[in-house]
Amino acid sequence: MADTDTSRPTSWSAAPSGSLDVEAKLHQLELMVADGKNVPLSASIMLNRAELEGVIAELRGSLPDELRQARWILKERDEILDRARREAAQLREDAEAERARLVSRTEVVQAANREADRVIDEAQEHARQIRLEAEDYVDAKLANFEVVLNKTLAAVGRGRDKLRGRIAADDLADVEEERADEEWETR
Repeated sequence: MADTDTSRPTSWSAAPSGSLDVEAKLHQLELMVADGKNVPLSASIMLNRAELEGVIAELRGSLPDELRQARWILKERDEILDRARREAAQLREDAEAERARLVSRTEVVQAANREADRVIDEAQEHARQIRLEAEDYVDAKLANFEVVLNKTLAAVGRGRDKLRGRIAADDLADVEEERADEEWETR
């Protein structure tokens, strides 16, 4: 048969016989390399040319069956994927059609949707107005609080200034009293 034949292989098993041949030949090549004589002062080995060419020819002979089997598997995979895509697309279309049918089934549903949209819009507008009014109220209260706080801070500042003046006067009186006590004791 030609290489382009993609029909299903006549004998299928868990591991096709051609696969075993290729694997056996590859193993044989590995053994040849492992058993090859080392060339002194190099990483090269010496192999029997005729034996090596024979194994390569046998490998080439078994490749077309392997390739045909691989092509058939790829073709089957592509067909399965295409079928799955078509089925998924059909299911999606059916689901969309059913959804559309259920949504627009009656005029009552459509009217309810319009009413729900209207109520939502109205509620959003009302919430926006409440938020704006609350912001204005809070701003006014904060401005009033700021005025009261500034007046309080000014009163506190004046009180501290008076207190500092008294403390300075009291400190001066204490110093004079201490001097008088010292003079009295020294007499």
